[in-house]
Amino acid sequence: MTRISRRGLLTTGAAAGVLAASGLPLRAQTKRGGRLRAGLNGANTSDSWDGRTHSDLYMIASAQGAVFDSLTEVAADGSLVGELATDWEATPDAKTWTFNLRQGVTFHNGKPFGADDVIESLQLHVAEGAKSAAKPIVSAIQEMKKTGEHQVQFTLAAGNADFPYLMSDYHLLMYPAGQIEEAIANGIGTGLYAVTSFEPGVRMTAKRVDSHYKGDDAGFFDEIEYIAINDSTARMNALLTGQVDAINRIDFKTEALLKANPMVRIQEVTGNQHYTFPMLTKVAPFDDVNIRRALKYGINRQELVDKILLGHGLAANDTPIGPANQYFYADMEPLTYDLDKAKFYLKEAGLTELNIDLNVSNAAFNGAVDAAQLYQASAKGAGININVVQEPADGYWSNVWLKKPFCASYFSGRATEDWMFATAYETGVPWNDTQWDQPRFQELLLEARATLDTTKRKEMYHEMQQILRDDGGAIIPMFANYVQAVSNKVSSPETVGNLWQMDNARMAERWSMA
Repeated sequence: MTRISRRGLLTTGAAAGVLAASGLPLRAQTKRGGRLRAGLNGANTSDSWDGRTHSDLYMIASAQGAVFDSLTEVAADGSLVGELATDWEATPDAKTWTFNLRQGVTFHNGKPFGADDVIESLQLHVAEGAKSAAKPIVSAIQEMKKTGEHQVQFTLAAGNADFPYLMSDYHLLMYPAGQIEEAIANGIGTGLYAVTSFEPGVRMTAKRVDSHYKGDDAGFFDEIEYIAINDSTARMNALLTGQVDAINRIDFKTEALLKANPMVRIQEVTGNQHYTFPMLTKVAPFDDVNIRRALKYGINRQELVDKILLGHGLAANDTPIGPANQYFYADMEPLTYDLDKAKFYLKEAGLTELNIDLNVSNAAFNGAVDAAQLYQASAKGAGININVVQEPADGYWSNVWLKKPFCASYFSGRATEDWMFATAYETGVPWNDTQWDQPRFQELLLEARATLDTTKRKEMYHEMQQILRDDGGAIIPMFANYVQAVSNKVSSPETVGNLWQMDNARMAERWSMA
């Protein structure tokens, strides 16, 4: 099987010719059968099988990680492989991409998969009134053309060397054409597992599909059961008492209890996950860059790493590009905790004191409330008075994030710089949770996207990270490792994916019973 790494893809750019092939390696002596029970956070009573609405692990793992497929998939080692696409090629300018689709694939209702399904599924994200975080990806496609029953050609408005990676986005699920409403209602995909029950915000169960196109190379459980457990203590107790076999997002304060249990092992991987405090920059006082800079200097980043992450991460500089990204600016001058500079920028804004609300919930990230209170204490010496408003966990993402002027949030990061920026920092995209629009940054974003020269790309992405550090509306104090816990009853590969939690949210595909 041919795999093209992200670094290889970006180095070679879009040279004409096949760039990747599909398939997964068969693990030797992998045990088949059993039921994987996972206790996961990020569930809501409003959850559905509509990929456009997915934003947290519970539905990502249930949908793309089990029931549905996308065109491409990021493997555990960071390489890109085909899923419903077998291979792809591009014109030298990276504007026209031709994807060959896998033949012999059927949806769970028996409908054959083909080009019409791809086109109709992607069009969902740009339909009138559609609210999808993947809208920027699909809206960049100028034309989608069916060039065969199992071939689709995409013509982009501008060249994009990362386009095959974008097709692995967890929102871009493939549905059966002409039956999409039914598929969303019942969870009908082409994935390894077919839905047997689904109670939003509570539980999802699914069984392994017979004669699946991935064969014996993936999907080793007979059944999976994903239980919604948003409280971190409840998740830990469920694992320790044997109610579940795996949990995500362990509470670092109770990690010692898990480590002391010989029937449990801890998985920790370094990726691009980052915890944030976004400000709506169109709303006063956050529309003043001096206020934003005062707030940036008023937070003690290392203290948060030490006390919230307990060392499971590193301090960040208000940029979402992380240590697993190719163009991570590791040598950029760090933002320090400096009350004198915070006072200076308050004075530049015409103030000696600032009173603001910070709306938070641990639904945003484990320890978000404590982190906000530490921020409150550290900023006070500069005359910045932060009123920490604790919000309910249920409905946090629909009632607080993107709505309150200053709140807590997190992002898993993305495999490429452009993917991350296009998701949350491009002008007008749905998940631009700061409403930030800086001309030079937007100019560089478009230029870097179409640039195939890696040296030039590096220069542009470094400048963009500096702009975000100095001008952006997101306070990003720390990168957090993925730390999860698994029962010894479950076996996982030596390499665990770091793009999302729980092996890129694909534990149902990649893990097995021990």
